[in-house]
Amino acid sequence: MVVVEVGLDKTDNSEEISSGVKKAVIGAAIGNMIEWFDYASYGYLAVVIAAVFFAPGNETAALLGAFGVFSVSFIVRPIGGLIWGHFGDKIGRKKVLVLTISIMSLSTFAIGFLPSYAAIGVIAPLLLLVCRLVQGFSASGEYAGAASFISEYAPNSRRGLLVSMVPASTAAGLMLAVVVVSLLEFNLTKEALYSWGWRIPFLLSAPLGIIGLLIRLKLEDTPIFNEMVRSNKAPKTNIFQGVHQNRKQVMIAFGIICLNAVGFYTILSYMPTYLTKELGFSITTGILITLVSLGTYILILPFVGMLADKIGRKPVLIGASLMFVVFTYPAFWLLSQGGVYAVLALVMLGFVLAGNDGVLATFLTEMFPTSVRFSCFALSFNTGNAIFGGTAPLIATFLIAKTGNTFAPAYYLMAAAVIAFIFLLMTKETAKEPLREE
Repeated sequence: MVVVEVGLDKTDNSEEISSGVKKAVIGAAIGNMIEWFDYASYGYLAVVIAAVFFAPGNETAALLGAFGVFSVSFIVRPIGGLIWGHFGDKIGRKKVLVLTISIMSLSTFAIGFLPSYAAIGVIAPLLLLVCRLVQGFSASGEYAGAASFISEYAPNSRRGLLVSMVPASTAAGLMLAVVVVSLLEFNLTKEALYSWGWRIPFLLSAPLGIIGLLIRLKLEDTPIFNEMVRSNKAPKTNIFQGVHQNRKQVMIAFGIICLNAVGFYTILSYMPTYLTKELGFSITTGILITLVSLGTYILILPFVGMLADKIGRKPVLIGASLMFVVFTYPAFWLLSQGGVYAVLALVMLGFVLAGNDGVLATFLTEMFPTSVRFSCFALSFNTGNAIFGGTAPLIATFLIAKTGNTFAPAYYLMAAAVIAFIFLLMTKETAKEPLREE
């Protein structure tokens, strides 16, 4: 196996190398945060969106419709992952990251101008679906691109810590969305929120997107990608051949990702709706309590990254899978008790989720060679999220409606943890090794 030392250019001094790594982390992370603020706004306003864009009379059906649109938009993510991954491996990580944030911001901005169901009937949810499909397409290149970008700058011994800034920035975007939605809930009447207030987070995507775009335009592409181009080692096979040559790793990655997908969208996206609709919390309380889980998640992520740099990726990921199996049901029971118990439950869930997410992106970048890193990462990650992640709120709502058991999402999350554990047993340790070149 041929490898390349990451972030070490013998013509640069250590200070310049450190500066380059810092710029790469900030550029990828800030853009990712802005992009996921756009994406999360939909999830946190799901109850309002259900009332605005779907026929009145049946709240459960409307909410299923809102989450259905959320889920259907994930269908394009594997396709988008292949396309963005192909161009990311072909023309560069930076160019793709510039395009993804531009498209994401425009499609989110458009949602802020959509007319309601009361104004144009069934055309309203159809237009919403179109915007969400475009969002899903652009988001499919973001996470894998940002992780690949940072990992290809990071020193081998600190890759786990630095790449953990990708999920941290994602959660920061979610937290920003929580804050904005909470301010709207607190300061607006229900009539104002449902009439025009819900549009504000989507309209904010324009100025935020411009900030992210300007930051990314100033970045240089990664040393590893530039070296691959200079050495004329850019992929000469088509994308399907590249994926086929790494099909075993892609399948294993897909199996591992199912836990991340179900956990992320259940705990950090669906949770406000769960607390509100199933456990009787007010909308504002449900969203604010979710901040506890988000805060815990963000604080723990860098420590998980450092731990993975010290003891390895596999032990941390396996440990997180086992903790999901052991602690998910007790956490949901605590949620049902309300008050301080609900806060404790969300701290627990945020902690366990960080144990998985803090190292997963690093692990995925290390599984694939440079020539297909972006493509294979994006394909496996987006396929897993399309099947397990985007559908998590819909499946959770459906399972509760069918079984009458408010703990149904806990069982689903525990099943995903078992699947991830099994696939992790098929992997080998990748910590402290240079990234694969071929």
